[in-house]
Amino acid sequence: MTAADLARDTFLRGMRTADLARLAGTARPAAFPAGRRIIAEAEPAERFWLIREGTVALDLRVPDRGTVVVDTLGPGAALGWSWLFHPYRWRFGATALSDVRAVEFDGRLIRTLSAIDPALGYELTRRFTELVVDRLQIAQTRLLEAPRPEPAPRP
Repeated sequence: MTAADLARDTFLRGMRTADLARLAGTARPAAFPAGRRIIAEAEPAERFWLIREGTVALDLRVPDRGTVVVDTLGPGAALGWSWLFHPYRWRFGATALSDVRAVEFDGRLIRTLSAIDPALGYELTRRFTELVVDRLQIAQTRLLEAPRPEPAPRP
């Protein structure tokens, strides 16, 4: 993976070449077959992905409603932001809806690089914070639209 490869990615577009070079050193290809659970809600979050091909369903467990799909991500999307925010546990779950090809990053290593280079840390935090806000707004809308279970009949 090179800085030039990452520079073409929608999520990273416009980052400094030096930052992209640091990120490229932590990147590796990843693939997930359709139906594979990529992220399990509440499990430790230690990585993130930039989706190159395929589609991923982002979901959330909701009491009395089960698992609700709150967003669908495709090429150009970033998957996973919980690696950046304490307590480093997934806030959502994710499943590959089709075969997925992605670039995977080690979140722990990137947190270390960000501590060494605060400009890199700021840029990633800014980009992921925008992503968090967007995803939470989408989740709120989907949860409000999701059908509610029928109340149990009273005896």
